[in-house]
Amino acid sequence: MNVEEFNKHLNHRIKLIRQVLDSKNKEYASDVDKLHNFKRAGDMLRQTPEKALIGMWSKHIISILDIVDKIELDNQSVGLIFTAHPNSITIDMIEEKIGDAINYLILLEALLKERYNDE
Repeated sequence: MNVEEFNKHLNHRIKLIRQVLDSKNKEYASDVDKLHNFKRAGDMLRQTPEKALIGMWSKHIISILDIVDKIELDNQSVGLIFTAHPNSITIDMIEEKIGDAINYLILLEALLKERYNDE
């Protein structure tokens, strides 16, 4: 990927991050607190909001690992080290899973900054 293509990719990712975080805000956050669900889940599970978020984030990381494993398995089955892409993996799927993982890290950073700015 050349520099121009990478910059296009980066700008697209940043746009998607904002769109998803804005749309999910209506679904998952309270009117007052963007991080409400993580705090509520932490209370329910008797752990910190950060730990609750990590638990939720792990399912997204597992999905990414499954994609990477699928690529490896598909390539091994045909005796190759690299092919363009396995048939069952789509660009939309990749964008969604990577985006979810990035967004959870942004939310974790917000929780941590909120915690340490309050001290």
